[in-house]
Amino acid sequence: MSDSIKNVAIFGATGMTGLATLPQAVAAGYNVTVLVRDPTKLPADHKASRVEVGDVLSKEAVKKTLEGQDAVIIILGTRNSLDPTTMMSEGTKNIVEAMKARGIRKVVGCMSAFLLWDRSKIPPRMISVTEDHDRMYTALKTSGLDYVAVMPPHIGDDLPLTETYMATENALRGRAISKHDLGHFFVKCLSTSEWDGKAVGVWGDYK
Repeated sequence: MSDSIKNVAIFGATGMTGLATLPQAVAAGYNVTVLVRDPTKLPADHKASRVEVGDVLSKEAVKKTLEGQDAVIIILGTRNSLDPTTMMSEGTKNIVEAMKARGIRKVVGCMSAFLLWDRSKIPPRMISVTEDHDRMYTALKTSGLDYVAVMPPHIGDDLPLTETYMATENALRGRAISKHDLGHFFVKCLSTSEWDGKAVGVWGDYK
């Protein structure tokens, strides 16, 4: 756990990776606040310190969520939809604006390994979501905050927590990471400045 960071807000806590990240943040000793549209999607034993109900596209809801926070983890996603969207980038802009207003410096954001690819090689069906991840990345890069842009490959729902995954700046050498290892990396980034201001590829070996 970080000495300077005690209270952490997670956006996207009811998604697949969010549900794997929340308990790890709590287990690491952080007080976790979540903003969710539907609190019934949180497990009954979620152990979040505070649950705010609202939408990341609402500036007021985001501002309220960030009251008293020291850091932020953004795991916004579109679930299985590949339709054009601006939800992730607009939500991130709201978070960045509220962070600045409240003097919060540290933010860890989840995007996609496709941002590390040659754009011409991205599968056409993934382009719309990737474009919004790119807008999200730009919002973080230009924020002036201590951001970590995490860019995972395929996120495995059924792969285990190993804590032995690899992380490399601006590169990716593996095809998958478990949702648990990805959540572990998000939480780990809270207690180190090693990856601040960087785009990070993360992957595991699950033989």
